[in-house]
Amino acid sequence: MHQPEPARRTRVLHLTQPVDGGVARVVTDLARAQLAAGLHVTVACPAGPLDGPLRALGAQVRHWAASRSPGPSLPGEVRRLARLLDEVRPDLVHAHSAKAGLAGRLALRGRIPTVFQPHAWSFEAVDGTTAALALRWERFGARWADRLLCVSDAERATGERARIAGRWSVVPNGIDTGRFHPAPVDTVRAALLPGLDAAAPLVVCVGRLCRQKGQDVLLRAWDAVARRTPGARLVLVGDGPEAERLRRGAPESVLFTGSVADAVPWYQAADLVVLPSRWEGMALAPLEALACGRAVVVTDVDGARESLPDALASRCLVPADDPSALADAVTALLLDPLLRESLGHQGRRHVLATHDVRHTAERVAVVYRELLTTTQGAPVAPTECRESIHS
Repeated sequence: MHQPEPARRTRVLHLTQPVDGGVARVVTDLARAQLAAGLHVTVACPAGPLDGPLRALGAQVRHWAASRSPGPSLPGEVRRLARLLDEVRPDLVHAHSAKAGLAGRLALRGRIPTVFQPHAWSFEAVDGTTAALALRWERFGARWADRLLCVSDAERATGERARIAGRWSVVPNGIDTGRFHPAPVDTVRAALLPGLDAAAPLVVCVGRLCRQKGQDVLLRAWDAVARRTPGARLVLVGDGPEAERLRRGAPESVLFTGSVADAVPWYQAADLVVLPSRWEGMALAPLEALACGRAVVVTDVDGARESLPDALASRCLVPADDPSALADAVTALLLDPLLRESLGHQGRRHVLATHDVRHTAERVAVVYRELLTTTQGAPVAPTECRESIHS
């Protein structure tokens, strides 16, 4: 008896540059969920730390040599990507961050369904002529994205104010709430920092050491914090292009861990987690800290208010690039342990309810289904996640 042909699995290609930090975590989480849902998942990215985790999940990894920023190498990067697309033959491409969005849309030019997820807009990261060129490209390149996928309403609003025209979807960032969870502070801290006084206030900042994440602002604020909270220590977790410059200007009360395989213990060890970013779409670090039951201080950039419950937004947000306001907020929370504990509990409940990565994956799947169904010429079925789509 003739056996029916097995159904062909939908082929999704994630295209990413960078291969570290929050973008890499988003790609990994989406790949995990999509593989579990039966999709065929390929990730094209430069060789690096993403390879092992993705292959362990069962994703195909194709190396795409590309620098982090646009430059003379761009034409070659686009050509290599075009060849890779011919080999993989995806049904849908999901391009993450500015460089992949640039090269991917130039290579595809709308030939197959394309999702572009900026993870914070490129024109916010630069100044002057470079910013003008980046904005001009985003306006032009939007025609080659079937969906512009933002992680916050604020990120979408920034794009709309910049007159980027396209069809928008907003899917808030989510995290693995099983992996990020509370733990006894004393136990974790003793393992990480065995020589540290258990009573010393500990502030932790997790993120790539770069201008975007604003660790230089935190260091400028730290003198005032240290004067008002004797014995306080600051730990900068991560590595990046600003590492050496930051180290040169840091006092002895600041510890640099370099790159770490797992930031969870550092969140769990902290009294307070700070992310002083200059711009974001919706940062993962505050969500991860809150899931670990830790209070946070975050700059009021895109996505920050949406990622916090109201009780935290009124107490834990400060203006970007303002060392004085940052020092005041950090000091106030270090001096009030009961308030920190209460805010940490409220934050964890909020993340469990609204920022579980499973919800994020489900909403991204809705976007994919809409694009693929529309491509096939059939009407789009209504779904329970329809309210997350902004047309």
